[in-house]
Amino acid sequence: MALLRYNPWTEMNALQRQINQLFDDGVLTTSERGLKEAIFAPSAELSETDEAVMLKLELPGVKAEDVDIQATKEAIYITGERKKETKSEENGVTRSEFRYGKFSRFIGLPALIDNTKISAEYKDGILNLTLPKAEEEKHKVVKITLG
Repeated sequence: MALLRYNPWTEMNALQRQINQLFDDGVLTTSERGLKEAIFAPSAELSETDEAVMLKLELPGVKAEDVDIQATKEAIYITGERKKETKSEENGVTRSEFRYGKFSRFIGLPALIDNTKISAEYKDGILNLTLPKAEEEKHKVVKITLG
């Protein structure tokens, strides 16, 4: 009887192939197979000037009336839904990699803002928020001691 040396990487490689197969088949992103759809979270970009904080979100395919924005002095909470359009094709199978459903983003801000003076612009699937800094933040002086 011959002895075989145990190689743990053989099992790891097999597991990796199985996981890759799940993603290739689309099992983890479709609800038709009984699994929950992948969560859609819009990408965000945050920048800051002396006067305001600017927030930009990508929301392609989301209608303005399907977006809800709530603001506190410290954070922005954005929720919405990308609704699926129903299409039927008689002579073939359609595969979609688009993600549909509800989304939410909670974004903490680097400075306190005046949440009563926020301006918003939504164009071509891009949401731009201008969040003016609170007066106490604009004129805030911090003493730094050297130790």
